[in-house]
Amino acid sequence: MNNPDVLEALKGVTDPEMGVNIVDLGLVYRAERRPTGIEVALTLSTPSCPLSEVIVEEVREVLRANFADAPTITVELVWDPPWTRDRMSEAARLLLD
Repeated sequence: MNNPDVLEALKGVTDPEMGVNIVDLGLVYRAERRPTGIEVALTLSTPSCPLSEVIVEEVREVLRANFADAPTITVELVWDPPWTRDRMSEAARLLLD
């Protein structure tokens, strides 16, 4: 189950190509906070995104800054299911349309 505090922190990460945060874009598939640490699974709008490592590292940095007490932070880049615009929030749709 997605943790609201983790999702709120991840709103601080913006997709540089789209100019919208990764949560509203629907790129975050899983954001869990457990006693063992934080686990995030996210995707990108396209597998060929040249900034994938930059985004993943920014996610790690934001989570470290917001959850300094987390023993571990794991960020997994996944491609299944593929991202579609249907995953975007209404706010993101309004910004991009």
